[in-house]
Amino acid sequence: MDIPQPIAVVIPCYKVCDHILTLLKQIPDFIDRIYVVDDACPDQSGQFVLDHQADPRVEVIVHDHNQGVGGAVMTGYQAAMRDHMMIVVKVDGDGQMDPALIPDFVEPILMGEADYTKGNRFYDLEDVQAMPRIRLLGNAGLSLLNKLSSGYWHLFDPTNGYTAIHVDVLRRLPFAKISQRYFFETDMLFRLNTLRAVVHDVPMTAHYGDEVSHLNIRKIFGEFLIKHLRNLGKRIFYNYYLRDVSLASIELPVGLGLLLFGACFGSAHWYHSVSTGQATPTGTVMLAALPIIVGVQFIMAFIGHDVASVPQRPLHRRLFGMLRKGQ
Repeated sequence: MDIPQPIAVVIPCYKVCDHILTLLKQIPDFIDRIYVVDDACPDQSGQFVLDHQADPRVEVIVHDHNQGVGGAVMTGYQAAMRDHMMIVVKVDGDGQMDPALIPDFVEPILMGEADYTKGNRFYDLEDVQAMPRIRLLGNAGLSLLNKLSSGYWHLFDPTNGYTAIHVDVLRRLPFAKISQRYFFETDMLFRLNTLRAVVHDVPMTAHYGDEVSHLNIRKIFGEFLIKHLRNLGKRIFYNYYLRDVSLASIELPVGLGLLLFGACFGSAHWYHSVSTGQATPTGTVMLAALPIIVGVQFIMAFIGHDVASVPQRPLHRRLFGMLRKGQ
């Protein structure tokens, strides 16, 4: 495969000695650099790689303290920018991600169709049935939250760590603000939306073997929920009140206000009716129901606008056009 632009692969490593060598052998020949980031692994994954392989493309980077998967990936990103790579693919070191799919992740970026690509394990029904049930349910819930907080309504499987990104987009990301641990992939989507970057899903199959997942969805769901709500608030403020004001900027607060008024007014009169045993007048019922109905319609109109405003034009193409105009 002849690719004119230099492409790198970043592999965060933590207790992956049983899988990392096999993974490295499967990295395609067209990849120019491979950054193996040992995230203070107790098994010394980085030294293990140095001792057991001789691929000249491999550079081992060792953290002196554990920074989480996000911290390890961002270290690899910085090394790729230092070495003037153009596209950076992130692959986990546990053997679940097939390196043969790397061309599928790189192609949309090379063709100028996307700034960032990520895997989606939910395209094939057979793959979905093979997925552990707790992962299936957890990812379904997290995907719904991600659609709200990131604004990428067409994406699914937000915790999928198989990704590729154009370096021109990487340079515009606020690395110091991105979550360094398990919320990393999801937080990346939120940050990419604030840049108006185009993101595509890539169908893939995950391989579940004897590897141990360090992500316990039941434990992190509450933490993720709080962070999703925080990002949702930031995104709405950035996109609808700071950068631009549109009809949707009015629909949301009006809809929420009417919904809240109707719910509070109706609840108060329902409680009064139950306490006194007196039937609530029809007019009072309508006065509570009508704001709720209209409020929901306003909120649905806002969501429709939000869905329609998913970024469509790749950011790195826009940046290239700006550079050409500046010459």
